[in-house]
Amino acid sequence: MNLFADMRAVVIDALTAMQADGTLPDGLDFRNVAVEPPRDAAHGDMATNAAMVLAKPAKAKPRDIADTLAAKLRADARVEVAEVAGPGFLNLRLETGVWQGLVRGILAQGAGYGRSDLGAGQKVNVEYVSANPTGPLHVGHTRGAVFGDALASLLEFAGHEVTREYYINDGGAQVDVLARSVYLRYLEAHGQEVAFEDGTYPGDYLIAVGEALKEKVGATYVDQPEEAWLADVRGFATDAMMDLIRADLATLGIRMDTFFSEKALYGTGRIESAIADLEAKGLIYTGTLEPPKGKVPEDWEPREQTLFKSTAHGDDVDRPIKKSDGSWTYFAPDIAYHFDKIERGFDALIDVFGADHGGYVKRMKAAVRALSDDRVPLDVKLTQLVRLYKNGAPFKMSKRAGTFVTMRDVVDQVGPDVTRFVMLTRKNDAPLDFDFDKVLEQSKDNPVYYVQYAHARVCSVLRKARELGMDVEDATLQAADLSGMSDPAELKLARTLADWPRLVEIAAKGHEPHRIAFALYDIASDLHALWNKGNDTPALRFVQEGDSQATQAKIALARATAVVISNGLGILGVTPVEEMR
Repeated sequence: MNLFADMRAVVIDALTAMQADGTLPDGLDFRNVAVEPPRDAAHGDMATNAAMVLAKPAKAKPRDIADTLAAKLRADARVEVAEVAGPGFLNLRLETGVWQGLVRGILAQGAGYGRSDLGAGQKVNVEYVSANPTGPLHVGHTRGAVFGDALASLLEFAGHEVTREYYINDGGAQVDVLARSVYLRYLEAHGQEVAFEDGTYPGDYLIAVGEALKEKVGATYVDQPEEAWLADVRGFATDAMMDLIRADLATLGIRMDTFFSEKALYGTGRIESAIADLEAKGLIYTGTLEPPKGKVPEDWEPREQTLFKSTAHGDDVDRPIKKSDGSWTYFAPDIAYHFDKIERGFDALIDVFGADHGGYVKRMKAAVRALSDDRVPLDVKLTQLVRLYKNGAPFKMSKRAGTFVTMRDVVDQVGPDVTRFVMLTRKNDAPLDFDFDKVLEQSKDNPVYYVQYAHARVCSVLRKARELGMDVEDATLQAADLSGMSDPAELKLARTLADWPRLVEIAAKGHEPHRIAFALYDIASDLHALWNKGNDTPALRFVQEGDSQATQAKIALARATAVVISNGLGILGVTPVEEMR
């Protein structure tokens, strides 16, 4: 059920009728005809731009098209008023019965309200977190994890087939550093004094890993040369860190479908295969790059390298894929990894990167365009920094991780639901301030509380009605007489609920789950406004004691609101609460 889509269909039918009677010429493209909420709610319930977008191709005045279209729309039983405004915008006001039918429809669809076939089963790979397996996840990873997970849920809600994926960066030098750091903790577990040199990881989280290694191998590696233990300790340490990362993600309810190991690309021919694909397309060559723009480093020496012609697919410069010693650059396995995704049959790829990877976007997009022959789109979403505050000042918590604040620290402080919701109250590429006092505050200024409170209020109303012996099951509410639902505050809430399916599709198309959080806040605001109006006007209260029929009519709207809030919180991965503590 999508009321805006339904009314757009009505508009398209009217335009088609205008073509049939010669008012409009044949062959017009209606794809840009939209039906949306008006900029000013006082102008009506919906507005269409049909006359404005069709005027030029129809060689007609927009006002003339709008006048004729308005006359045809007034013939539809759902349209109470169709008025032309300005140069040719058309505002619609719908009959009250439409909003009453909407409430019944929401109750009938329940968890399905707002779901869409927009994705048409398109297979989408969403890769997120993908932190180096060298320690626990920090607060910056938290934002990327929540964003990626909510985006995946949003796309599923909109009809896509989604795979959640974590790329384990276990093929680079940082894993060797991890192994050396764990080895030091292993020696420490054997009673030796150790010193962490620059570049090693001194975090306390490795103490348990060193002890576990001792339990597994005893004194086998004590005082042995690095070549005797490095490979084994690297594998042991990586597995231990991934167990820790999985546990961190679980605190936020995040579970991946796939963990893909970078190490699996080496020595298997998979990197070579991806590069061979590019070479066959004439995109690999030996050449010399220009020096970096701006100040040229003193040690700059032009040298021949094996390069990917990424500029042929939108990048600023061509990119090296081999080092001078013949080994692969960091970019080469990333090319192979995305080639693997394409070969797995995904129709679209989404990568969620931290803001510090902004310089990597163009080259990665160029690679995917080249590898897929421009068939598979790659969208790279950058998540900006999270700034922590407490008592109005920058806040630094326990640094048991050694150098950073962990995801677990944040979740332990405020809980998973608050953490997730707050991380989605800003667009992903805007910095986010996380104030530990404000996110636990019980006020309108705290969107988490405000939305949860709206859902809890509806649950409290349902409990009270049941205590009074009233039947408020969804099936009963659907059949209730809703003719009394006509107060402006009630209709405003219904209009906001009607916009939910449209907003879901906008958020899914733009890969913007923060829009869901914003929509939930608006819905909660209208519910609270109606509740407060009921404090002054008893006839608007949801529970009308002694009048079961009137109560059912009022509660139907409240229950529909709770359905939409629950559906939206489900996308965000937040549990809708039934009562506030």
